[in-house]
Amino acid sequence: MSNEKKPKPKKQPVGKVVKDRQRREFLRSAALTAGVVGFSLVGLVPPLSGASLRLRPPGAIKSPLDEEKFLAACIKCGQCVQVCPVEAIKLGDLLDGAGVGVPHIEPREQACDFSCDGLQCVLACPTGALTHELDFPADARMGFARLHKPKACLAVQGKGFKGKARGDDYDGKLRYTEIDRWSPIPVAEHPYDLEICDLCVRQCPIEQRIIECEEKKKEGQDRPTARVAMVIGHECPPKHAIEMRPIDRGDGVKRLKPTILDGCVGCGVCEMICPVGGDEPGEAAIVIDIHQNTDMRG
Repeated sequence: MSNEKKPKPKKQPVGKVVKDRQRREFLRSAALTAGVVGFSLVGLVPPLSGASLRLRPPGAIKSPLDEEKFLAACIKCGQCVQVCPVEAIKLGDLLDGAGVGVPHIEPREQACDFSCDGLQCVLACPTGALTHELDFPADARMGFARLHKPKACLAVQGKGFKGKARGDDYDGKLRYTEIDRWSPIPVAEHPYDLEICDLCVRQCPIEQRIIECEEKKKEGQDRPTARVAMVIGHECPPKHAIEMRPIDRGDGVKRLKPTILDGCVGCGVCEMICPVGGDEPGEAAIVIDIHQNTDMRG
C-alpha cells in the first residue's frame, strides 16, 4: 500500500462572467437590505415630526399635538371602520408611516355626522384607543372648525345656494332627520334651495341635536340623563357649535358670516357640506383644524 499522498484537485478558475454575476447578486442584496431598513426608519418620521396627525374618530385618546398614546393603544383591528354607518373612518396607508392601518377621517370626503347616535366606533374599540368614557357627541374633541376662506364663502358674499351641495358625482352621505331619522342618504340625492347659504350651520350635528332637544322641551319630554362634555348634565349639547352672524358693509346686501362657537367638536360636517372649493382637503371655505379643540380656547 503506497504512502504517497494523493494530489489535491485544482480549483477551477472562476470565470469573469461568474464573478460579475456574484457581484451583482451581492450588490442587489445589500441594496434591498438598505432599502428595507431605510423605509422602516422613514416610517418613523411622520409620527416623530407630527406629520402623521390626522382627524381621528370620536374619543381618540390624543391631544391636538400629540398622538403617541393613541398610536400605542390602537391595534389596527378595523372594528371602528366596520360599524360606521356613513363609512367615514378609513385606515392609514403606507404614507402614514408608523400610522399605517390606524383609523382616520377625511372630512371633505366623508365626515362623521354622528348618525349612529350611540357612538358605535367607540363601543367597538376593544382597547380603549377610542375612550369608552365618551358618552355623547358633544363630549368629542376631534378638532375645531375654522373659516378658512372667508372671501369664498357664499354667505359672506350675500349669496344663496340652489342645487346639490357637492354635485351629482359626490358619494358622501348624511342623515337628514326630516327624511329618515336613522338611515343616512347620499348628499347627491338631497338638493337645496337657500336664499342665503347656511349649509354649515344647517347640517351641523350639534346644532341639529340642540333643535331636537328644544322641540322635546316644548313637548314636555325633557329627560335628564348622564353627564355631557364632562361638565353639565343631560344628553342635549350644552353649547352651540356654529351660528351665522350678520355683516354690515353699508351696501344694503344681506351678508352672514359663519362663526364657530365653543360647542364645536370638529366632526367635519361643515367642511364636507360646503359647496365652495374642490374635493381635496383644505379646499372648502370652512375646514377642520386638527391642531385645535374647544378646550384650548380658554
